[in-house]
Amino acid sequence: MERLVGEVMHQGVLTCRRETPVQDVARQMSEQDISALVVVNDDGNMIGLISRTDLVNARLYEQYWKHWRGLTAGHIMVTDVVAVRPNDTMQTASKLMMERRIHRVVVVEDAGEGVKPVGVLSVTDVVRDIARD
Repeated sequence: MERLVGEVMHQGVLTCRRETPVQDVARQMSEQDISALVVVNDDGNMIGLISRTDLVNARLYEQYWKHWRGLTAGHIMVTDVVAVRPNDTMQTASKLMMERRIHRVVVVEDAGEGVKPVGVLSVTDVVRDIARD
């Protein structure tokens, strides 16, 4: 029987708020040695995602570069976040990553008006799962 996302994902999610300065986002990624942060609202619902690549691209984009010190997570976050549920199969999650050419999906659970991030599944996690077979 195929494993479920909830069995393989990294549980817990490091987050920031829309108003978090990009310098703090970069610092948190560097200190925690992570490649992405989930952006949440005041209710803890997911509203976006920022990856290391998003930070680098923003730094290189002249319009952002000129105003770097004033930028927040809300300015550079991606809002079209690919998400899966803990009870989705690894095959479903892997296929999504392949089709969308992304390195991670956020694992979410329904929470009233939104979705709460409960984990992250990365390409590295998928490779580890394959190696277990």
